[in-house]
Amino acid sequence: MSNAIKVLAKMDSFEHEQVVFCQDKETGLKAIIAIHDTTLGPALGGTRMWNYDNEEDALEDVLRLSRGMSFKASISGLDLGGGKAVIIGDASKHKTENLMRRFGKFVDTLSGNYITAEDVGMSTKDMEYVRMETKHVTGIPVSMGGSGDPSPVTAYGVYMGIKASSKFLWDDDNLIGKKVLVQGIGHVGEYLVKYLSEEKAKVYISDINQEKLDNVASMYGATIVNNDSVFDFDMDIYAPCALGGILNTANIDKLKCSIVCGGANNQFEDEIRDSLHLKEKGIVCAPDFLVNSGGLINVYSELKGYDRTKALEQTKEIYNTTLDILEKSKVEGITSYSAALKIAKNRIEAKKS
Repeated sequence: MSNAIKVLAKMDSFEHEQVVFCQDKETGLKAIIAIHDTTLGPALGGTRMWNYDNEEDALEDVLRLSRGMSFKASISGLDLGGGKAVIIGDASKHKTENLMRRFGKFVDTLSGNYITAEDVGMSTKDMEYVRMETKHVTGIPVSMGGSGDPSPVTAYGVYMGIKASSKFLWDDDNLIGKKVLVQGIGHVGEYLVKYLSEEKAKVYISDINQEKLDNVASMYGATIVNNDSVFDFDMDIYAPCALGGILNTANIDKLKCSIVCGGANNQFEDEIRDSLHLKEKGIVCAPDFLVNSGGLINVYSELKGYDRTKALEQTKEIYNTTLDILEKSKVEGITSYSAALKIAKNRIEAKKS
């Protein structure tokens, strides 16, 4: 089977509208932009820069991420479709102003069908470079009329999801004394640690970056857990905030917690199988594409004139939506992932008809 046919087969399996491959030898840019569905509006989703092992892994990631953005926008009530972009390379070594500006030119060729923003490996400064070449970008610095770093709002949404899950399971959303392990202390993870610490939860942190761990532990009084010991750790709440595919059959069997609620996208290796496995173990799981939608809500508000207060108010609604979905899951005897997916897909299908 040719590479082109393989790509088309992948697009068909994920039900994508468009995939664009971008290459520029002068800057070293290699990127993929994936547009999943534009039924509800233009596809908005961040750009991730990651040192993928190969192009096939990059394609798989961008297809999964962009599909998740469609459902994230839909379940959040936003008039947006789902899109995502990945740039192949080590952000600490290969990212330059010229590379980002060249990427911006590729985004501009899509005439607003795709709107980008920052994601893993990106910063507001990078979005400023992209903005030099296209108006189809959000998450630009506040000085340019944008919303700046969306991470605090993303983390706030995850925090609301944790509190709602606690309310559902224990009939009390007070997190004082609850043992919460945050795995992945990037921008979102660190802000989540801040929110949890302020509520006097017992916060534990894990990451591959020891320097980052030491700084966050010192700043918030969190306890460091070795990354290899996460699934042996006895906790109340597990908050995965690193990359996707973290939960699978083997480690779900070992998982010692009552709630899973974190900021990472696509947390399951296999969405159907692994969400069912959690349900069978009696672990409450808040769907990732709902609870981490605060960042999307934040950058979406830029399109209408940014207002941080309104963005936070809308993000706070993640609490009520999470409760509704967990109740729907319980009443219908289905996983919370299936319950959330059903709501998201129904809104998209209703718009099509």
